Parts: sequence; C-alpha cells; structure tokens
Amino acid sequence: QRYAWQDKPRGTPAFQIAPGRFINYLQNHDQIANSARGERLHSLTSPGRMRAMTALLLLGPQMPLLFQGQEFAASSPFLYFNDCEGDQAKNTSSGRAKFLTQFRSLATPQMQAQLPDACERETFERSKLDFGQREHHAAAYALHRDLLALRRSDQAIRDSGTERVETGTISPDAFILRYALHSPATRLLVVNFGPDLLLPSVSHPLAAPPRGLRWKILWSSDDPRYGGSGSYELDTVDGWRIPGEAAVLLHPAAP
Repeated sequence: QRYAWQDKPRGTPAFQIAPGRFINYLQNHDQIANSARGERLHSLTSPGRMRAMTALLLLGPQMPLLFQGQEFAASSPFLYFNDCEGDQAKNTSSGRAKFLTQFRSLATPQMQAQLPDACERETFERSKLDFGQREHHAAAYALHRDLLALRRSDQAIRDSGTERVETGTISPDAFILRYALHSPATRLLVVNFGPDLLLPSVSHPLAAPPRGLRWKILWSSDDPRYGGSGSYELDTVDGWRIPGEAAVLLHPAAP
C-alpha cells in the first residue's frame, strides 16, 4: 500500500502468515502522546466497551501488546517529553507543535497554546506511573490477570495462534469468533460494542453449537469482579440475549 507520508509503497502480502506471528494492541505510545492531553483509551470510552475490547485483545489469536500501565487503567497521561536545554529545547517544543498540526483537532491556535512543553520536567513527571493503582484500580487489574490466565490455560484459545479462527458478524456492532471449530472443546467469543441484542436466533453458521449441546458462559466481561453487573446465559430456548458493551466467552455443554 502506498504511504503518503514517506511517498512510497510499503508492506508485503501476509495471507499465509500464522495469526500468532502478528502483534495487536489497543493503544501505544504514538497514539497516546500524539494528542494534546496524553489521554489513555479507558478515559475516552465507556467501561463496558473497554472491558470488551480488552477481552478481544487478550483472547484473540495475535500476540497482544499492552502499553505501560494499561493493565491497571493508569490515570497518569502519557505526554511527549524530551530532555533538552537551550535552543535545542526551543526547537524541540516548536517542532513538536508544528508536527501536531497535521491533526485537525490540534491545529487550532487554542489547542496549540495548550500543548505541554515537551522539555519541561513537569511534563515528564506527570507521565510517571503510580504502581499503587494496581490496588486502587483492582477491577481493571483483575480483568487483565484473568484474561491472560485464560489465554494460557484454555487449549482452544492457546492454539489459536497457529490454528485458524473463524469470524462472523451478527449485527452492525456485534460479531463472533469461533475457536477450534471441529473440536469438542470449541469456544465461541461474542463481542458486542453496541446496545443489548434480543434475537430469536443467530443465523450465522458459526454460532451453531456442537450437536445436542448448548452454549454456556465460560467467562464474561460483565462479571462484577471487573466492575460489571453480572451475566445471564446468552443461548436460551427463547433465543439469544446478548448484553451490550460486553464480551462473553462460551463453551458447549449439555442443555
């Protein structure tokens, strides 16, 4: 694909590369620092959507990358900082402000005036992590710990880095991932970034459980342990009840 900034093509086909060879992330230093306030993703979206995105990241087949402090919802911003003095500091600060004008929301005089000085020590100090927040933000920390443990212990998810994972869309805001499609230990991850869904049935073939079984909850981002309101079974005799702004991992079991 052509990259306008470098004015040349970049990249190569990757269709035959196993999913586990890729790296996925929700946020990184570029995305956070290239803003006026250095805001992290959890402060820009709802708690439910953040939990659902985290589940998709940590249960997906690609290698997940967590940005420093993401695992406990760090409240500190991550600002662009640099250890320069004198004319170099002035040039760095002015160059930084000019660089950010490529983003329309940061190009206005009002926002340019609010940009933190990259070479002020206060900018660096504000970006430091407070590891005591692992306890104060226990719900976010537990979410990441439990998902990483599930990624390691569940065979269908553990093998997804080398085995194919099938995906399908069930609404404009909801989709499913099917692990180990032909195995009795198959799993179904339902991710819904929109409102609650009440469906008589889910017509996508990937949603069908093994013959004679029904889908039961194995894990849910709506668990009160993570700050949610609790979960109910999705696959019922009256249809599917899919919670909004949530991710639910299902396993096949006897009705």
